[in-house]
This record gives sequence, structure tokens and C-alpha cells, in this order.
Amino acid sequence: MVLYTCPFRKVAPGMHPCGKAAHALDQNGHSYELREVRGGSLKPWTWPSRARDRAEIERLSGQRSVPILVLDGGEVVVGSGEIARWARDSRAQSPPV
Repeated sequence: MVLYTCPFRKVAPGMHPCGKAAHALDQNGHSYELREVRGGSLKPWTWPSRARDRAEIERLSGQRSVPILVLDGGEVVVGSGEIARWARDSRAQSPPV
């Protein structure tokens, strides 16, 4: 599965939606590929390149916002709350000891 986030995931991991999504996956034992996209909505200087930078996000989810999680079967989970809920509900199983 692939988690798409913005660079702020690292700056404010517990407060920013992208950090919350990554943290929920980590805490619930999920392995994922991380893809970082640029072009933030609150950064006017990135607006000219936002469409290009977020084209894949829009193709996958119909929106330009991150975080999004693309599951192995192609299903897309949008938003940190939904990703956290999915991570809890499908907690990775520990192998038997």
C-alpha cells in the first residue's frame, strides 16, 4: 500500500494530518510505501505548480488534498481520520510465537 503525504508530515507529526495518518499506520503495525507530494494549499508560491505536483493524487482520489492511502487492491482511503480508522480496524496481525 502507498501513503501519500506532504512534507509537513515530518515537521509536525502529531499535529498535522499527514503525520497523524503515518503515525496511525505505524502504531498499528502496517507496512507501507511513502510518497511525498509538494504544492501546499497554504503556500501561495506553490500554487502555479500545485496542479502538476498533485495530478496523481487527483487521479487517484478526485481531490488534490493529502493524506491519502492507496490499498494493495486499489481502494483509496482519504483523510487522516479515515486512514487512522482503517489502520485500527485492519490492524496488522502479529505472527504466532
